[in-house]
Amino acid sequence: MRMTRRFSGPIVAAIDEGKILGIRAGARPDHRFIGVWAVVVEGRVYVRSWTQKPDGWYRTFLADPVGAIQVGDRQVRIRAARARGERIRDAVERAYAKKYPTPGSVKYVRGFRSPRRRDTTMELLPR
Repeated sequence: MRMTRRFSGPIVAAIDEGKILGIRAGARPDHRFIGVWAVVVEGRVYVRSWTQKPDGWYRTFLADPVGAIQVGDRQVRIRAARARGERIRDAVERAYAKKYPTPGSVKYVRGFRSPRRRDTTMELLPR
C-alpha cells in the first residue's frame, strides 16, 4: 500500500492562517503564481476553482498535476489530485464558510457550493 505524503505541520498551519495562497500550476516555466483561496480539512490542503478557463490553473492541473505553492518565503513543490468524495467536498465547503466569513466573501463562499465548482475540488500534496 502506497503512503500519501503530507505537508509538515508548520506549512499546513501557515496555509490555514493565510487568506490567499500563491499557486503555480503545471511544470512549464512560463506559468506564474496566482492567488487562490485554500482551506485545511483534517490536516490536508484543498482548493477550488471559481472559473474553469481552458488556460487556468484548474485545467492545467488536470493535464499536468505538478506545480508549486508559495508559503512564506518558500516555494514548495506540489502535485494536485482531484477530491472525489462527497464527505470531503462537504467538509471543504464548511471550511470555506468558516475561514472566509466577511460580507465581501459571502458571494464566493456561496458560489463554491455550486455543483460545477464543487467538482473542481483538488487536494494539494507535496512531491
